Amino acid sequence: MMAGLTNIKNQALTERIEDHLFQYILDERLAVGAKLPNEYELADRFGVSRGTIREAVKLLVSRGVLRVKHGSGTYVASLMPLKADPLGLDAIEDRIQLALDLTDVRLMLEPAIAELAARNRTEEEAQRLTEYCDAVRRRIQAGEDYLIEDMRFHWYLAKCSHNMVVEPLMPIIDAAVVSIANITRKELLTATVDTHQEILNGVLDQDPQAARAAVALHLEMNRIVIKHAQKRSKETK
Repeated sequence: MMAGLTNIKNQALTERIEDHLFQYILDERLAVGAKLPNEYELADRFGVSRGTIREAVKLLVSRGVLRVKHGSGTYVASLMPLKADPLGLDAIEDRIQLALDLTDVRLMLEPAIAELAARNRTEEEAQRLTEYCDAVRRRIQAGEDYLIEDMRFHWYLAKCSHNMVVEPLMPIIDAAVVSIANITRKELLTATVDTHQEILNGVLDQDPQAARAAVALHLEMNRIVIKHAQKRSKETK
């Protein structure tokens, strides 16, 4: 029995370090192809053994985030956990219609996800979500690309839901964020900052309905811009 409990604790620790390691990659803005520090440095950074780091790396390798080159080191392979294109969306030629359809899917999912996040988030998660929201704002105000920060905010919002089925759906949401941002990012800069802040406020206040409404508003604004882009595209054909 004790051996079983030990295995469960070790697994939980490894999964926590996996999350921390992925967040480290995003926080440091490590690009695809960037080399990670060695096991000794990572173990010291996260306060765990090299064995735990090694197991966490294996999990991220299995999710396509990292790639280990024997004799060379560990490298970032992707910023999207799991499969980057789980539904084969890259093959769709009509990117505007795809963005519109993805927005509709997000409207089905994300308001409820935000509601769960407002109910279930921890204080530590609330603090980290605040940091991610602030990072989006800073990048936009500096006139810099904010796609990674935008993806990270929505990814972590979903993580705050504490729903085990939500995480496997995140590649779909990630794909939607990328597709939609490519169309709307120049027209919704101020709106993105404001609606992200309203989403955050709902989660911080543990107000599920406010969080739900803020996400719905955020997505409806994106949908309007995409519809306008679709109309312009048809008029030019």
